[in-house]
Amino acid sequence: MKVYEEESLSLNTLRIAFFRLHNFPILTFKRIMGPHLIGISAPAVILAIIFIHIELLSIPFTFVFFAMIGAILVAGMHSIIEFFLTIKAIQPLLMELSKTAEKRFNESLSLEGKNVISIKRKFQLSFLYISVFPILLFGLATQVKLDILRSSVQSYWSWAALIILIGLAFAYFGSKLSFLDVHQPIIQLQNSMKNIQEGNLTTKTAEIYSDEFAGLVNGFNHMVDAINSRDKQNQLMFESFLESLSAALDARDPYTAGHSGRVAAYSFLIGDKFGLSGYELSLLKKSAILHDIGKIGIADKILQKDGKLSDEEFAEIKRHPVIGANIVLQVQGFTDMDAVIEGIMFHHERYDGRGYPKGLSGDTIPLFGRIIAVADAFDAMTSNRPYRRGMAFDKALTIIENGRGSQWDPEFASVFVELMREPANVQKVIS
Repeated sequence: MKVYEEESLSLNTLRIAFFRLHNFPILTFKRIMGPHLIGISAPAVILAIIFIHIELLSIPFTFVFFAMIGAILVAGMHSIIEFFLTIKAIQPLLMELSKTAEKRFNESLSLEGKNVISIKRKFQLSFLYISVFPILLFGLATQVKLDILRSSVQSYWSWAALIILIGLAFAYFGSKLSFLDVHQPIIQLQNSMKNIQEGNLTTKTAEIYSDEFAGLVNGFNHMVDAINSRDKQNQLMFESFLESLSAALDARDPYTAGHSGRVAAYSFLIGDKFGLSGYELSLLKKSAILHDIGKIGIADKILQKDGKLSDEEFAEIKRHPVIGANIVLQVQGFTDMDAVIEGIMFHHERYDGRGYPKGLSGDTIPLFGRIIAVADAFDAMTSNRPYRRGMAFDKALTIIENGRGSQWDPEFASVFVELMREPANVQKVIS
């Protein structure tokens, strides 16, 4: 509680609290075996001996000795059970401290692989009590019962069965807690590895263990950090590669220089407004930057022609989405490239089915293709060409608006027109 009572909570305070919490199970064990056992058993034994001596209590002295051993056995089993239960109880608190450190200080709390108590020691203590407790308890109870009822065999076996059941129940419960103590971190690590396999590198596994699993979890999280770092480097290299390809295309046709970047910016605004995730927006931006990369495969005399294209020349131009898709298809080692390729391949499809290269219509046109189609058409209309000046924004927006449901997806066309009516969004693109 002191952690949250401090007005100015420091990272060092959180780390101290994190470490102390890990020590709670050991303190629980010591508390039961120390003050509780001695504080209750010692006075009871002393009083029992005094009462027997002054004849206020009529039992053999050996019974007191048996009771002492029984108390130690019960306290030990109680300590083992409380030990494992405390491990479970502190885990939500450890996670809460970790979240607080991450939220306030952008730091992770960790034991850095150190063991507060080893798995070996936990198993030694738990299995010792789990195996010895039922036997000794049964032996003590049998001795006491035989001293009391020496002539009744039936009564003895009834008593023996009850003691055996009690011992087995304690042993089963203790072994189950011991199993769960190992099973939970294994399942947690398996789930985390499954997330890694599925490409989810954003979350690390919680460091809430005090034994060798602390080192394993810490190592796993360092591995995730390393993968994330390398993935970011690869993404930066990949984006630089895409920008280089886009720059190569712009260098071939100076009149369309900057076109790919503006289409990417317009597409990003549409996707963001539509509610795409950050990862989807990243893929959309890549696809939009490369949407015209296939024009590298078109002859200069066609690509840079000032006048109207012939039917044969236009048929050649219409090949650039397929050429571009084939170029990017050669890129290996990056996930979800299919969505990037779809945007390149289908950004000239029309919503009414009269586009190219496949003549797709409606929602059968992939998502990125429908978004980029709007952005590409708008920038093409508003950009200067050798044979004409760029169209005014308002006029181009009117054309987009009128083409909803025929040339362009009505939802994305409406979203784009709404966005472009705000000067701040236009400024984002041209700046």
